[in-house]
Amino acid sequence: MNISSIVVQCLPKYMDEVVESLKNTPECDYHMHDEKGRIIITIEGEGVSQELEKLRVVEAIPHVIAADMQMAYSEDELDEHMEVINNRDVVPKILQDTESVDVDKVVYNGDMKKREDMVAFAKEFDAAKDREK
Repeated sequence: MNISSIVVQCLPKYMDEVVESLKNTPECDYHMHDEKGRIIITIEGEGVSQELEKLRVVEAIPHVIAADMQMAYSEDELDEHMEVINNRDVVPKILQDTESVDVDKVVYNGDMKKREDMVAFAKEFDAAKDREK
């Protein structure tokens, strides 16, 4: 199951009409809006293709200027990552071999607040998962 948050944009003068349309469509769940024409909704789907179909329905609502995914949650993807984490050694292999480890090659990935490139981090995480197989 996938769940994604969407920010819908319309002109403020059409806000009531667009909000009403969003509330009445089964493709999404309405959550909130502001006076500037920004509306927050969520969509759910069995996969990305189903979510994209629902997003297209939202984009086709009269007076919608844009509807963009902001955050996405994929249950299957989370389960895969949790399996990797749960099956890892508590102490990584690189830290168990203290005599041959080059300290300069040890990478600390614990501070997510300072991480600017999350895509690169995700690729690095996936590569580490593949190396441990």
